[in-house]
Amino acid sequence: MSGLAECKQQRLLVVDDEADILAMLAGFLRGCGYLVLTAGSAEEALGQLAKQPDCLLLDIQMPGQDGLQFCRRIRSHFAGPIIFLTARIEEVDKLQGFAAGADDYIVKPFSLRELAARVQAHLRREARHAAAERTQVCFLGDLTVDFSQRCLFCQGQEVSLTKKEFDIVELLAQNPGQVFDKERIYERIWGWDSEGESSVVAEHIRRIRAKIAAAAGGNEPGRQYIETVWGVGYKWVK
Repeated sequence: MSGLAECKQQRLLVVDDEADILAMLAGFLRGCGYLVLTAGSAEEALGQLAKQPDCLLLDIQMPGQDGLQFCRRIRSHFAGPIIFLTARIEEVDKLQGFAAGADDYIVKPFSLRELAARVQAHLRREARHAAAERTQVCFLGDLTVDFSQRCLFCQGQEVSLTKKEFDIVELLAQNPGQVFDKERIYERIWGWDSEGESSVVAEHIRRIRAKIAAAAGGNEPGRQYIETVWGVGYKWVK
């Protein structure tokens, strides 16, 4: 398709629970020169967002968390354009989509060439605002870690952390699955020449867990994110 070569290397995330539609859209958009990520559910899409797509194509009607709910959850953390793909044609449905944070709304069935043209138009608009800093965000279950703003949210509620507490969350969350012993965490966060001892790390992690638990209503979810590896250290659960 003419004019699309300039869009090479830009990433699209396509989310649809219908496998045949997902495969068809991915194949077409890859043919247009895009790098295409796919997800069959909102939960799977959260993981793909870590790959920092430039644009999101999102089906509204999905089992579990639907497109509207998903859009509302990520909108304040995902800076790129969000285009809804849906069979809903009523005006009220479109208004709900835009209210949730969508940038565009394409009704099924639609022309693939029109879809590609709209994607290209949105990405060109984004390119004109490329100076705006993109937010780096990590999602895990009910937690959202916003690294650029240095904020942690649990179920949409901000968890108030001290600088050192967030530094620990940042170190572990950016290295999921990697085990850090207390000495290494202390050296990375406090510095190797700091006066003190590594036992302070355990107390900071205890406070982080308690704050997450309080934000979640006292259900003690902190351990499922920061796991203790007995006799070794701590790790962020993948």
